[in-house]
Amino acid sequence: MSKYDVIIIGSGLGGLTCGATLSKEGYNVCVIEKNPVPGGCFQTFHRNGQDLDTGIHYVGSMDEGEILRQYFTYFGIQQHLKLRRLDENAFDIIHHNGNDYAFAMGHERFAETLTRSFPKEKEAIRQYVSIISSIGDTINVDQLKKGKLSAGTIDLFTVSAWQWLQDITTDKTLQQVLSAPALLYGGEQAVSTLYHHAITSNSYIQGAYRFIDGSMQVTDALVDVIRRNGGTVLTNAQATRLCLADGKTIRSVEINGKEHLETRYVISSLHPANTMELVEKTPLIRKVNLTRLRAMRNSYGMFSVYLLMKKNSTPYRNYNTFIYNDNDVWYSPSDPRNDRIRSCLITMQPTSRSAEYTEVVSLLTPMYINEVEAWTDTTVEHRGMDYKAFKERKAQELIRFAESYFPKLNRDTEKIYTTTPLTYRDYTGTPEGSGYGIIKDYNHPLSTLIPPRTKIENLYLTGQNLNVHGALGVTLTSMLTCAEFLGTEYLAKKIGGA
Repeated sequence: MSKYDVIIIGSGLGGLTCGATLSKEGYNVCVIEKNPVPGGCFQTFHRNGQDLDTGIHYVGSMDEGEILRQYFTYFGIQQHLKLRRLDENAFDIIHHNGNDYAFAMGHERFAETLTRSFPKEKEAIRQYVSIISSIGDTINVDQLKKGKLSAGTIDLFTVSAWQWLQDITTDKTLQQVLSAPALLYGGEQAVSTLYHHAITSNSYIQGAYRFIDGSMQVTDALVDVIRRNGGTVLTNAQATRLCLADGKTIRSVEINGKEHLETRYVISSLHPANTMELVEKTPLIRKVNLTRLRAMRNSYGMFSVYLLMKKNSTPYRNYNTFIYNDNDVWYSPSDPRNDRIRSCLITMQPTSRSAEYTEVVSLLTPMYINEVEAWTDTTVEHRGMDYKAFKERKAQELIRFAESYFPKLNRDTEKIYTTTPLTYRDYTGTPEGSGYGIIKDYNHPLSTLIPPRTKIENLYLTGQNLNVHGALGVTLTSMLTCAEFLGTEYLAKKIGGA
């Protein structure tokens, strides 16, 4: 039986950053992944000679001195990444009801640029920037140097993002334009917190970048760090049982229903309910707790269309475009309009082969699992012709929607590939194919924010379901998990370079 200090279940960003951190700090770690390829939403898949990004299309806080760059530097991967900084005058363009609004990089530039579109709302925009900046400062490099991973308090999770936007401006169009980043954290108008909105929005204003030749380079670099530190990364290794020694502690992890790996600690990046269902029966995990975890609502998923473009047909655009053709940019699971396309994120993959043209254009739109519920009992490649026809119809609908802003997409496309929430569910193990994990509710923050510690004394959690979504949020959450092993002050100062 192989023996490890820490076994980490799942090789998404949360699992790999925990593995990189703990292996750097002397722990003998083993990351196990059920799929043939590690990476979760940071992996790429290959189609027709192209590498297509699964879920990460751009990241923020990557300028010099910004927080995600600092984390990547600590992990030892920053120098290996090929990145392209997006257009600082408009890294995002929000196309709302026929008008364009530019989001610029840098707090001052962001405010000045948006004020040109809303000259009467100068003070409201300044207030918006000031508040999201101050919330962003709760997790900045200065906090790390003080020995804190975060200076935020639970109060930041008790404020409604939508209500706050209504409070700072009465201009209904500006309210919607500033709400546009909700698509990047699975935001819902009725429940989403100001904290999640501010951390996400502020991050991109601080430095938005794309990965040249795909996001898999982050995965590859983290796996390399773990292995160079003496750790192990196993693929095709699905956790099937967490075996207890005395009803209180995990002694081994069973993989693929047969092999056992002995361990002192376990960190799981799976959904908390899925994690607890792996644990052998114990009075520490009560049925009522499992029922509560299963009942927690998950964010919507995404319907994604990957367009492989004809050679030299599509000029590369160094910004993202959000298209909204409805007054309301927010989504809700009970909205009767959910079965039609109301929004779209258009993003292009940069390649080292050409700076002038793009080879892949990605279109993303929110999709709840009920749109594909007819196929929920099927598996990949075994969903039938009806499912294929559904995806083809939906893809053409989304392409037509995008062409209202970006003409000739269909004409210049050579191949089309699609994914639905079912794809995410089966490849990443996310319940309902959720794009961002468990919904965080400002009305009930304590019941939707999940701590890394569990009642099993050597079992810990990490990943997007715990605290904050997205690349930055998952990285921060993984450090909160690692702090349980290393101590917050020590780890924060080590990352901050203090």
